[in-house]
Amino acid sequence: MFCNQCQEAAGKGGCKTVSRCGKVHSTSDLQDLLVYTVSGIAIYAETLNEVKPEVNHYTMNALFATITNANFDDAKITAMIKEGLDIRAELQQGATAPVNLHDAATWTANSEADLMDKATQIGFLKTENEDVRSLRALLVYGIKGVAAYAKHAKQLGYEDETIYHFIYKAMASITKELEVDEMISLVMKTGEIAVTTMALLDKANTESFGNPEISEVNIGVQSNPGILISGHDLKDLEALLKQTEGTGVDVYTHSEMLPAHYYPTFKKYKHFVGNYGNAWWQQDKEFAAFNGPILMTTNCIVPVTDEYKERIFTTGVTGYTGIQHISANESGEKDFSEIIQLAKTCEAPTEIETGTIVGGFAHAQVMALADKVVDAVKTGAIKKFVVMAGCDGRQRSRNYYTDVAKELPQDTVILTAGCAKYRYNKLDLGDIGGIPRVLDAGQCNDSYSLAVIALKLKEVFELEDINDLPIAYDIAWYEQKAVTVLLALLHLGVKGIRLGPTLPAFLSPNVAKILIENFDIKGIGTVEEDVKAMVAA
Repeated sequence: MFCNQCQEAAGKGGCKTVSRCGKVHSTSDLQDLLVYTVSGIAIYAETLNEVKPEVNHYTMNALFATITNANFDDAKITAMIKEGLDIRAELQQGATAPVNLHDAATWTANSEADLMDKATQIGFLKTENEDVRSLRALLVYGIKGVAAYAKHAKQLGYEDETIYHFIYKAMASITKELEVDEMISLVMKTGEIAVTTMALLDKANTESFGNPEISEVNIGVQSNPGILISGHDLKDLEALLKQTEGTGVDVYTHSEMLPAHYYPTFKKYKHFVGNYGNAWWQQDKEFAAFNGPILMTTNCIVPVTDEYKERIFTTGVTGYTGIQHISANESGEKDFSEIIQLAKTCEAPTEIETGTIVGGFAHAQVMALADKVVDAVKTGAIKKFVVMAGCDGRQRSRNYYTDVAKELPQDTVILTAGCAKYRYNKLDLGDIGGIPRVLDAGQCNDSYSLAVIALKLKEVFELEDINDLPIAYDIAWYEQKAVTVLLALLHLGVKGIRLGPTLPAFLSPNVAKILIENFDIKGIGTVEEDVKAMVAA
């Protein structure tokens, strides 16, 4: 086992026995083999003009399942590997195979023991050159995020073949001996594809559920029993809301599902009553206090405790050994009746906080306020925007982001998306002429909104360079979707990004140097130093 794909691996190179996320060596090795299997599929798919939709969908799901905190179920991962080998065999019949086939395209296993044996023979450290290893990691981790966002769009019926084609090209490339320049080019192309994918998902979400609106979200509880839904999948939420309507069961969001309250479609459900808790890493205590059932729709699950083991369910690519899983039927529909019946037998949630929080500042809403925002900038009421988007995590060093929010001058506005907002979205930071000082655009995938806002402001102020805007970037990262967002920002030409609380452990010194020299990426420093630099820049 060796895993360095998330921020918690920083400082020690990588997790070697049990991952900080709770992933044991067998799960880590099997996930490596699943990625290896996808590379084998990609070798054949890259040569085909058209690939069956089910192959595209399998590839998305397989890569998504290997993201940090997504799937801890060895049996489900093993089943995906076996399915991948069947797909690879079918593709092999119609594809033009390269002359010297890579092992990823040819390996086989006659038993699960063989499969597990193979899983221990491949992996990150098998690439000896650390710079090649680093660039391949940056590429694959970015592609994992692309796959996750493409999966969400597909759930709502939106697809783009160019995304799949590039995924195959990228995943096949890690089996080839490419020049460094070629590898860097692929990494940068990933940023371009990331923008395409996030734009597609934004379209899927807004055309399905309406443009997010400024909304006040309750963080207290009601007296009815409830179901808590976490993760990112808005289609699952819609299905749950429809099935719980009229049952006497309330629905609450958790962590990255909070922004669902900003969409007009979901506001019509009177039993959609609020948000419960904070970011993903506090779920063990918060899930125990909730009392009712919990539905995990995507990644962000942590090791489950006995206090709520009988009340938590997974769905989609998410899995956890011994936990009940809700699968879709052949029509793609899910039956949540078991969860609803369980909820009726449970007590109402234990109240852990009271009050409200305000959000809903995706690009359409901010552009509706454009005149007000531009006037505030021109008059000097707003002197700086600070993008503090990304992921939250359990380390004490992440208090940095809370302290930065408190330390920023009153004439600064924080633009945020993702669960990083939980470090400061409940602080009383006030407003500037009616504009809240924290503008929450939504989930991590809604970081696209922040890019659109920046590009629109660049246009309004008639600037040639996006970096001439009064915007600083102080981004927190944890897992692979944040890598995807970073590459998207680099593609858009954004420079001077602070990335913390640590730089990725998978970046070799030489690759880190390339990013620093070309994009001025930097680590975080002290709160006082960074605030001073961001405000002055």
